[in-house]
Amino acid sequence: MGAFSGFIAGLLGVGGGLVIVPVLLYLLAGQIDQTILMHSAVATALAAIIFTSISSIRAHHRHGAIHWHYFKKLTPMLLLGAFSGALLTQLMSFDFMRLFFAFFELLVAIIMYFGLTSTKHAAYLKQWIWQVTGYTIGIISAIVGIGGGTMTTPFLAYNNVNIKNAIATSAAVGLPIAIAGALGFVLAGWNVNSISGSLGFIHVEALMSIVVMSVVFAPLGAKIAHQVDGKKLKKIFALFLAFLGLSVIVF
Repeated sequence: MGAFSGFIAGLLGVGGGLVIVPVLLYLLAGQIDQTILMHSAVATALAAIIFTSISSIRAHHRHGAIHWHYFKKLTPMLLLGAFSGALLTQLMSFDFMRLFFAFFELLVAIIMYFGLTSTKHAAYLKQWIWQVTGYTIGIISAIVGIGGGTMTTPFLAYNNVNIKNAIATSAAVGLPIAIAGALGFVLAGWNVNSISGSLGFIHVEALMSIVVMSVVFAPLGAKIAHQVDGKKLKKIFALFLAFLGLSVIVF
């Protein structure tokens, strides 16, 4: 799982949480009380994304593909959204979080597959749009345990940013989301005693196992992303999201 999530993170700029959360739901079922199973899967995924993102960012930056000015526009509200989203999960049930994750995945898959785009380019968007988008991406990312690439990539691509630059920038955006979200889950789960050897809601053993391989394979995914045709990459991204969304629905 660590190797595959790292590869996908580099290839699609998604952070790897899209893979980690569904798989952890299966791997940790029976070990953790179901009422906090989704919380643990999401928290562990966000913590893993911190390390995977750093590896992926370095690889994309070497290709000069990251639009850092868009990163700066999104990051302040991303941090606030991710932190508050992690704290809000204390009020959410397992099934709500699971179905929210699944239907969100399917919605984004449809938008990406059919290539819906805006008439404007991202460079001409007003500041308030960046702020609202940043907060929305942050809060949803924390709830479902992703690095934000699932929304940042479609948002930038929708606003006519080249898909490869959108993927690279999304990889960078995943880092602040993961840091703020993981911190929120540490605080939210600090007094929960249902997970042995944990850090809040984060399952430390699973985290270490994932990270060992994900940081190795993220640069490989990033390298291939810059060699694949952009239109094909969009289709692959969309089908991948749809598969994961359906897999969580039938969990």
